[in-house]
Amino acid sequence: MISSSEYGSHSWELLVTVDHQHEEVQKEFLLRVTGDLHIGGVMLKLVEQIKIPQDWSDYALWWEQKKCWLLKTHWTLDKCGVQADAKLFFTTQHKMLRLRLPNMKTVRLKVSFSSVVFKAVSDICKILNIRRSEELSLLKQSEDALKKKKKKDKNSKEPVTEDILNLCNSPVSSGLPGSPGLYSKTMTPIYDPISGTPASSTITWFSDSPLTEQNCSILAFSHPDCSPETLAEMYQPRTLADKAKLNAGWLDSSRSLMEQGILEDDQLLLRFKYYTFFDLNPKYDAVRINQIYEQARWAILLEEIDCTEEEMLIFAALQAQYHVSKLSLSSEAQDFTCESEVDEVEAALSNLEVTLEGGNASNILEDITDIPKLADNLRLVRPRKLSLKAIKPYWFVFKDTSVSYFKNKESAQGEPIEKLNLKGCEVVPDVNVAAKKFGIKLLIPVADGMNEVYLRCENENQYARWMAACVLASKGKTMADSSYHPEVHKILSFLKMKNWTMSPQAVSDPESIDMKPECFVSLRYTKKYKSKQLAARILEAHQNVSQMPLVEAKLRFIQAWQSLPEFGLSYYIVRFKGSKKDDVLGVSYNRLIRIDIATGDPITTWRFSNMKQWNVNWEIRQVAIEFDQNVSIAFTCLSADCKIIHEYIGGYIFLSTRSKDQNETLDEDLFHKLTGGQE
Repeated sequence: MISSSEYGSHSWELLVTVDHQHEEVQKEFLLRVTGDLHIGGVMLKLVEQIKIPQDWSDYALWWEQKKCWLLKTHWTLDKCGVQADAKLFFTTQHKMLRLRLPNMKTVRLKVSFSSVVFKAVSDICKILNIRRSEELSLLKQSEDALKKKKKKDKNSKEPVTEDILNLCNSPVSSGLPGSPGLYSKTMTPIYDPISGTPASSTITWFSDSPLTEQNCSILAFSHPDCSPETLAEMYQPRTLADKAKLNAGWLDSSRSLMEQGILEDDQLLLRFKYYTFFDLNPKYDAVRINQIYEQARWAILLEEIDCTEEEMLIFAALQAQYHVSKLSLSSEAQDFTCESEVDEVEAALSNLEVTLEGGNASNILEDITDIPKLADNLRLVRPRKLSLKAIKPYWFVFKDTSVSYFKNKESAQGEPIEKLNLKGCEVVPDVNVAAKKFGIKLLIPVADGMNEVYLRCENENQYARWMAACVLASKGKTMADSSYHPEVHKILSFLKMKNWTMSPQAVSDPESIDMKPECFVSLRYTKKYKSKQLAARILEAHQNVSQMPLVEAKLRFIQAWQSLPEFGLSYYIVRFKGSKKDDVLGVSYNRLIRIDIATGDPITTWRFSNMKQWNVNWEIRQVAIEFDQNVSIAFTCLSADCKIIHEYIGGYIFLSTRSKDQNETLDEDLFHKLTGGQE
């Protein structure tokens, strides 16, 4: 026997609140515990006291003051640091969450609030049949977008009822294994690669997923139903600072939803965070391709990414073609040509073309011992601040990753007038097909910023060859690289889409096609043109894409989006060490760009391939990065937490390690090592 005083000195009372639905049973329980009692023992004691016969396996202890889960059940209260003043909450780990997908549809499903976000997103993607979950993440809506939504709800006379797709009975949510995130080469195709509909043999696929064929149709097909009024009610960024606000709300992938203040039934955005779409395949990725297409479509409609009027009409024509094809569902086999795979969208298109042709795409092996070169007459344009641009013809030679120019062809054996090293430069298209303008804008890094040079080509073919060479050189690759010819092909196909003329067979009456042109362009163009004018211009552009099947129209749209100069850039407002003014930092899949916040002009570019190390000083929230040749930068982030930029850099480096030979699951530990930081 021990005395009451001894009993009191070793044990203490712990208050635990239980989250259950039984109104007649109390919710607060006092447990007498000792510091050496482990967390599993606390939960056992609690369940014995509650005396409600139910399954408690999904329940865990949440420590309210510390904002953390007590998931290591073998740890003692002393080791966790739990004392008598702790307020513990015994609640379910899986809770309902509303997710707004890239196609603006909302799904409601059960998600783990105790797993780190990286794992939670992986489980969500299994439910939605989206492979490569590492490319996506969860985003809190920006405050400006929420303000606009509240204003819209306040002004609307009728209560707004949102159409929500309920997937709460998903097996993945309740802890059962779901469909694999990766696939093997022997896996049965899930979708028809031409129309994107679920293949008839895939009833077994849907049997272990909450996605019925009807639900799959909602996720795998686009529904262009946005009127100018709908667009006007949505938040549209006007400046670089506005665009920076869009990227401020990314959740920390190394912490759980609950730890980041997300509550049950909150709404978050599920978005593609990293713009490296790996291993796209129409046979398996109908939902994924559609959601990438939708994210691109809304980015263009809301002007989150800039494009010219010519490009806007191309995007409108591809949307119109998708809309028309979906209505008719005419998917006749077409002949397409593609030399080899360049990027994942090109690979997916190639895969689709092989399926349509019923053959195999041949891979041409290049002779890499002899590096090709280009030599041609081009015009050089150098902008001058106080006078007109100087435009002069020269003889240009492109070899390795450099461009040299000479007075004429005869003097090419001597010393060049200037040699431009394009490694690490920015390459921007300066094209207007209708005006026969084929320009390449080069922003070449120099000691005090960027040297701006324009090259003017004579025609499409010359432009495609030189543009492809410049793009590869900026990444440190030569024309001997296997991606050179596919890059030329991609540029030519994009130019071909831009080069439209009204054919005799063209539809003269826009009303004969069931289409609302306002659904396909941003507000700027609905204000500029009347509806019939807009429809006529879209139909002109539509002639070049009128034979495309459903999935190819989406893949071509994604490819055109990838061709835009601003593609893949996520913006943040930062203050560089030693600077007295704010700048914008653009984060891309292969580089960081310092941008003037007032003019939007690039100042300096740093490539990830030249990066030696990066780290964060968590006390002053400063990101420091070291590059080759003793170049180092440091900055604080003003528009978001510095952890977001740190994770972006680490995430892109992690994604660059992926290989098509990997059929195993991703190395999650490596992801957290590269992105987590030591806060």
